[in-house]
Amino acid sequence: MKKILLLGSGELGKEFVIAAKRAGLYVIACDRYDGAPAMQVADEREIFPMLDGDALDAVVRKHRPDIIVPEIEAIRTERLFAYEKAGIQVVPSARAADYTMNRREIRDLAAKELGIRTARYLYAKTFEEFKAAADKIGFPCVVKPLMSSSGHGQSFVHNDEELRAAYEGALEGARGDVKEMIIEEFIDFQSEFTLLTVTQKNGETLFCPPIGHVQVHGDYRESWQPYDIPPAALRTAQEMARKVTSALTGYGIWGVEFFLAKNGEVIFSELSPRPHDTGMVTLGHTTNFSEFELHLRAVLGLPIPAIYLEHYGCSAVVLAKEDSDKAPEYNLMDACKEDRTRVRIFGKPSQRVDRRMGVVLCYGDLPAGYDGDSRSFGKVEKPDLTPQIDALREKCKRVASTIIK
Repeated sequence: MKKILLLGSGELGKEFVIAAKRAGLYVIACDRYDGAPAMQVADEREIFPMLDGDALDAVVRKHRPDIIVPEIEAIRTERLFAYEKAGIQVVPSARAADYTMNRREIRDLAAKELGIRTARYLYAKTFEEFKAAADKIGFPCVVKPLMSSSGHGQSFVHNDEELRAAYEGALEGARGDVKEMIIEEFIDFQSEFTLLTVTQKNGETLFCPPIGHVQVHGDYRESWQPYDIPPAALRTAQEMARKVTSALTGYGIWGVEFFLAKNGEVIFSELSPRPHDTGMVTLGHTTNFSEFELHLRAVLGLPIPAIYLEHYGCSAVVLAKEDSDKAPEYNLMDACKEDRTRVRIFGKPSQRVDRRMGVVLCYGDLPAGYDGDSRSFGKVEKPDLTPQIDALREKCKRVASTIIK
């Protein structure tokens, strides 16, 4: 029985552990606090700060895992190279985990080495550097810590008067010990989308049907699949995703985010070398494999014959309404009255305002004759499902609002 060490035990890790247990694997879930979602379904747990390299070494020596699966960015990724050299499989690879921990590395790889279109950007450590960068990029601009997740420390800056608050917010929102930020050109986009990309050990790179999403302050709020995009634009995104995942190396699923500008241009935004929060929509019966099942198959080197869109669907997050050291009371009665609707409660032991506590998933039947083979996306124009998806999104958000009273 193969042993997996999961670094980070949030809601994405929980679904991955469920997929791994169904395949008969042994999982040790790690996080900085006890009772994290993935720990609730794993075989064992370890509690320590992911940025404590010595503690990480001790856990690896103790459990001697076959596979290390990072679920978060804030890890002592330099230690992963040594584990990989010692014969432990790191997912997707130590190089990928190291590059994507820091926005500087992945942005420079995409823009400078691979020639992929990104927003114009500069870096800053001091307030003086930050102001000079904002003046050069121009207003409005977007500010993000180089290392963060779920939108922490991200802000939209309109003028000089907002610079100080944005600078301090980026410092406070940074994860780990990287106290630097990126200042980006604001892209006048019509929408954002995620392209779940699967790299395989013994097979071609596969793409899930594209996923549209809405973020608030950089934090995922809702997603839907498929996202309606012209075939030529999707082909461009697929080629960008193929280039960057190939350069980072390894096997697994990647959440590659893009902007679709109002002029139709596709612009690379972010990349995560693991299941993506917007991809939770696949838990709602949209594709023949969820993103977590796809990740596990790729990690184990198991073949993935094809990915099919079987339903259109959407997701909406369930948000905490207060700060509390206790979990909320959940109401599932109203949601269970709805057809083709699922609820996934993450099991987080405490709340803070707007913390993601669960997700609602809704889906519907594809029209007759709709070709759901993901290999056809980007090749032919698909029927526009926007009216059906828009109605489903409203239903999904309405149901999500009833889960916590």
